[in-house]
Amino acid sequence: MLDPEAFIAAHTALARPALVPEVELYLATEITPIWQATEDWLAQRDIEPPFWAFAWPGSQALARLMLDGTVAVRGHRVLDFAAGGGLAAIAAMRAGAAFAEAAEIDPLALAATRLNARHNGVAVATPDGDVVGSACRWDTVLAGDVCYEAPMTGHIMPWLRRMAAAGATVLLADPGRAYLPKQGLEAVQRFPVPVTRELEDRDVREVTVYRVLG
Repeated sequence: MLDPEAFIAAHTALARPALVPEVELYLATEITPIWQATEDWLAQRDIEPPFWAFAWPGSQALARLMLDGTVAVRGHRVLDFAAGGGLAAIAAMRAGAAFAEAAEIDPLALAATRLNARHNGVAVATPDGDVVGSACRWDTVLAGDVCYEAPMTGHIMPWLRRMAAAGATVLLADPGRAYLPKQGLEAVQRFPVPVTRELEDRDVREVTVYRVLG
């Protein structure tokens, strides 16, 4: 029987993201070996890249804002959308959220989030399926690094705007991706975030955290 958490622990190492050293995650240092290992373990090819194995700059910026108290989530119901390994959800719980959900369509990402959350002593819910289109049940919605493809942006942005119109604080952290919308966003704060050449074409990404307007 496949044990996703055991697989993740065996093919990653505990490390602390550059901008969020308070949180320790199971992370990969190279994308090709973890990608190949995942394909071999699942006995299938052409799977999605293992984005869950890296602390993406947008998630780091969102986590930093919550842990510093710049974005207050104490007592809030928080959604970490496209959560990867769950860094922002974990930070939300560390910052006093009432509960946090991590939304991902990759089952391995959900397993990584559960493993990372448990390692950091917090509980994060990991519902199955695509939450896009769901009615708003959150006070704060976090989305990091989500505008990297036109279909993805077109799928999620109308829904994120509806969440904002329903009263949620919707924060989108973007490090300069090509498909970031030009309108309907209000800049909150900027961070230089060290990144890996395994994923980026530079050593530092300038991340802007935006409030999505309803």
